[in-house]
Amino acid sequence: MAAELHADLAFRPVPRDIRLASATNGDEKRHKHSRSSYSEASPLTSRNNSLTFRPAKRPMPSPNKTIAIINASGRQAASLIRVATAVGYHVRAQLRNLEGVVATEVATNPNVTVLRGELYTKERPSETVQVDVTKNGPISGIGVNHALIQELFRGAQLAFINTTFYGDEQRIGEALADAAKRAGIQHYVYSSMPDHHAYNKEWPSLPLWASKHKVEEYVKKIGLPATFVYTGIYNNNFTSLPYPLFCTELQDDGSWIWQAPFHPDAKLPWLDAEHDVGPAILQIFKDGPRKWGAGKRIGLAYEMLSPKEACEVFSRGVGRPVRYIHGPIETKVSIPEGYRCQLEALEELFGLGHDDPAKQPPYFGDAELENTCPRVALELWEGPRGLEEYAREVFPLEEQANGLRWMLDDADDAAATNHQRNGNGGGGGGGGGAAHPHHINGYMTTLAQMAQYSDGEDEDEGLVMRGLKRDDEEWLA
Repeated sequence: MAAELHADLAFRPVPRDIRLASATNGDEKRHKHSRSSYSEASPLTSRNNSLTFRPAKRPMPSPNKTIAIINASGRQAASLIRVATAVGYHVRAQLRNLEGVVATEVATNPNVTVLRGELYTKERPSETVQVDVTKNGPISGIGVNHALIQELFRGAQLAFINTTFYGDEQRIGEALADAAKRAGIQHYVYSSMPDHHAYNKEWPSLPLWASKHKVEEYVKKIGLPATFVYTGIYNNNFTSLPYPLFCTELQDDGSWIWQAPFHPDAKLPWLDAEHDVGPAILQIFKDGPRKWGAGKRIGLAYEMLSPKEACEVFSRGVGRPVRYIHGPIETKVSIPEGYRCQLEALEELFGLGHDDPAKQPPYFGDAELENTCPRVALELWEGPRGLEEYAREVFPLEEQANGLRWMLDDADDAAATNHQRNGNGGGGGGGGGAAHPHHINGYMTTLAQMAQYSDGEDEDEGLVMRGLKRDDEEWLA
């Protein structure tokens, strides 16, 4: 849902160090995270830096393949589009709209054909203006956009499908599978998730994941040559903005607190979606259905970390204390109804272990699938970006793109100290230590200004809380 920052993406031009628009006297204002492996001035030789230190490529023919992809501005889809088009694949990409950084990037890619529109239809538009299309299950007056779906697969041989909760996810997922089979798709990769209730009758279903599980079962039933990927928790989910579940709340002392219902010592799968989904999915396509078909499931995660370990790793990367609190999910902003129901069920599910981490249900539902992480994922892609590297190199850039300024505090303090030493400070209400009037705990804008942001039809979809970076990314995509 939010616009991504170009600095962390593998196949984009190398960005310059961060510039602060309000810097005076023409000087650049930099912070300690500016010199990353994505900076021209960086001395690092990170194996994840695909822009430099890359060995010469052998001549190779361009692949004569087209990939059908939906929700193309989501993190998973956009990651695949970048790497696939960079090596010559063509993409037929469905986009809900053309607004935002990622949608613009996709739409202007010469190897992408864009199909603009929703995967759902409003069968009685005048009667369904205010219908919440994010509710789980059948929705009165909301149908499936069969025409767009049929056009999506025209001329395609491969498909990467990551459905979301806009419209009836199960009906849309089944319609996509049917259309792919009619089109003769050779390899169908579906981004699925488990229905925990199917593994243990005492475990509740997570509504959004249960819909994906039903789609997965349908894809198997109709005999598509398919692979199912289960993605771990996105490193990119962390934000100082008050989004529920993965908000790292900025404290007055500069540290963060992450509060969630996961047991502090229970292992969870982690993944950098923007950096690592694309290369992994591309390798699945290259290996083909002979290796990964017949309904095989892949746990796509490169680290298994407990919440306490994740905070320790994140703290090392960002250079500030990060503390975990085992507690309920706090919802401080308006969110889509479908996501609200998902969070309520998630809190119930992962609270079942109480004080025993061994009793917490596996994130992927199936302990055997979880035990393959990260071994199988590393067979697909050996250059993942771990949580520590993400926290060090990308998180500060994304935060600044969202209008936050904590990464510049050290520079501000140093400038204020020099100002005082030079005898230019002091007195009155305008000293160097005075808070900017629209800085609230590190925010560059108020929540009231970010709330109620609308891009047309989103009023009926509950998307009323948006930050700058996330404007055009799909929720949970």
